[in-house]
Amino acid sequence: MTTQLRTVGFLVSVSGQIKTGDFPGCSKVYCKYSFTHGTDWEMTSGIDEGITQTSKKSQDDQQIFVWNFPIEITFRSTNPYGWPQLILSVFGLDSFGNDTIQGYGVCHIPISTGNHSKSVAMYVPESSSLLQKLTSWLTGRRPEFIDPKVIGQGAGREVTRVRSQGRVILDLNVLTKDFGLHGYDNVQRSAISGSERGHFSRV
Repeated sequence: MTTQLRTVGFLVSVSGQIKTGDFPGCSKVYCKYSFTHGTDWEMTSGIDEGITQTSKKSQDDQQIFVWNFPIEITFRSTNPYGWPQLILSVFGLDSFGNDTIQGYGVCHIPISTGNHSKSVAMYVPESSSLLQKLTSWLTGRRPEFIDPKVIGQGAGREVTRVRSQGRVILDLNVLTKDFGLHGYDNVQRSAISGSERGHFSRV
C-alpha cells in the first residue's frame, strides 16, 4: 500500500489573492501573473495564469493600488526540486501614455501550510548602453523580458541589469498533503528571531 501511495505524489494547494501594489509615479496599473515549476511537477486544478483589473491609486496617505485578485491552483509532484514560483508582471501608463512594464517580481510558494503574507520586491530591466537608454527615453519604451518566466530561472540572470521599483503584497493560503508518505517534513520551525519559517527536510 505504501509503495502505491509513493507513486501518486504529494499535493501542494495554493489559494489567496494578489492584494495591493505600491508603485510611485504611476496612476493606474494592472498585474499579470503566472506560475512556473520544474519538470517533475504538474498542475492538477486551478488556473496557472491571469490578469487583474486595472487599479487606480488610492487617495489616502498610503497611495497604493488595490486589486484583491483571487488566485487558486493545486500542484502534484514526487520531487520537491523545481518548487513552484509565482511570477508577477505589473504594467501601467507612463508619462507618454504608453503601456509599459512597471515591475517584475517572483515569489516561491511557501513550503509550510497556513496563511502567509508576502511582500514581493519588484524591479525593471535597465538598458545596457547609453544609446539604448536614450532611445528608450525618446520612444517611451522600456526594456522588457520576452518571457517573464525567465526571472524564475537562474541561468543568464547575472548579466541582466535591473533597477528596483515598487512592491506587491500577496496573501497566500497553503495546504499540503502526503508529504510524510514520501519522507518529507515541511512543518514550521521557530527561528531565533522568534518568527516562524518553513523548514523542509528529509525524514
